[in-house]
Amino acid sequence: MATSTSTEQPEQQPSLKRAIGPKLLILFVIGDILGTGIYATTGKVAGKVGGALWLPFLIGFIVAVMTAASYVELVGKYPKAAGAALYTQKAFRLPFLTFIIAFMVMCSGLSSASAAARAFSGDYFQEFTDAVPPTLIAILFILALAALALRGVSESVKTNVVLTIVELTGLVIILAIGASAIFTGSGEPSRLGEFQASGTGFALMTSILGATALGFFAFVGFEDSVNMAEETKDPVRTFPRAIFLGVGVTGTIYVLVALVSSLLVDYRVLETSSGPLLEVVKAGGVDFPPKLFALIALFAVTNSALINIMMASRLCYGLANEKVLPRGMGRVLPKRRTPVNGIIFVTVIAIGLVSTGEIEGLGDTTAFLLLCVFTVVNVAVLVLRKDPVEHSHFRTPTILPVLGAITSVILASPLSERGSDVYIRAGVLVAIGIALWAVNKVWMKVRHEEEAARG
Repeated sequence: MATSTSTEQPEQQPSLKRAIGPKLLILFVIGDILGTGIYATTGKVAGKVGGALWLPFLIGFIVAVMTAASYVELVGKYPKAAGAALYTQKAFRLPFLTFIIAFMVMCSGLSSASAAARAFSGDYFQEFTDAVPPTLIAILFILALAALALRGVSESVKTNVVLTIVELTGLVIILAIGASAIFTGSGEPSRLGEFQASGTGFALMTSILGATALGFFAFVGFEDSVNMAEETKDPVRTFPRAIFLGVGVTGTIYVLVALVSSLLVDYRVLETSSGPLLEVVKAGGVDFPPKLFALIALFAVTNSALINIMMASRLCYGLANEKVLPRGMGRVLPKRRTPVNGIIFVTVIAIGLVSTGEIEGLGDTTAFLLLCVFTVVNVAVLVLRKDPVEHSHFRTPTILPVLGAITSVILASPLSERGSDVYIRAGVLVAIGIALWAVNKVWMKVRHEEEAARG
């Protein structure tokens, strides 16, 4: 079955509303990257590497910049909603590969949203009450965000702005606590160079790779923004600044927060907490109410989940327009101009994931799926150099996608000491994708035969 790359809208469907300007897009990128990763998985990263948990975040920052450069070039060339799936199809013209990449991106967003839901219902929420079952809280959380996404992109993005400011405030509080600790001489600087793995050989390398692979979950999000290209004003000019500034700001904050966390809290304490930054607040020696910080953290993980629900639903919309998914998935609410069927579809999958996984496993699954996708995207940007477009756009130095592809493969490989449960979960998701591909292929064939019979 040939997959069309036409960008025509479905018949009688309104187009998406271009409501996102440069400032909103920058905050969107920052808000998408910040959140669950740093607020919930810092302790798990510490458990893998030890007190030197700043190092995996620094390496992840570098890898993220290289791959972000590829996304900036591609969204400038093809400012459409389907993101990595669109780039894969244009580069390789293999509909099956296009569908699998699209499905992996969608599942990565939904496993990320599910990890955020689990983080929401964990130690931060239990700072207030433990009377409600965490799984029920997580499911209700997903449903509430789906309702907001249905209401409209303007409402969702404006909510993102508020939540981004709140989550930034939380991280500034952590940095201020760290600065206070340094000036008062508290904390334990020797922990910053402490590695969990003994020796300096292969065990140490795999320990760092494993921590980096999980820590990379904190950097995912910049790739979501390209799925908002059709709702962004002047995307060719707006995206380069937004993505690079977003990755730069968040990467700097992450490394500093990791330094403060290790300085004030032993990595073994961080490892056991689903709210590790709350442990930092409690250990900081500053009179800051833990419940207030827990509330800030709840807003932060809400932001991550909201943006991932938005991204996945827009991906459904874009793929329907590309005829990779049935056109019904591209249905838009006439008044709200939001992709209603896409939102419903991804909400059902997110509820399934949140009912069966925990924060670390869901976060690592997100990172693994996206590292596979990033490998393909970094190769695609090189392949598509032979496909010039009429308008000018950002062009990344060739060395960056080459290094981006290599590092993504390494971090996705078994060298990263990733648990077998992550590979199994990802394998099941891909298997589901293959089954859906087969169903869609049969559906398209039947439709074609019906149209032929009608003459």
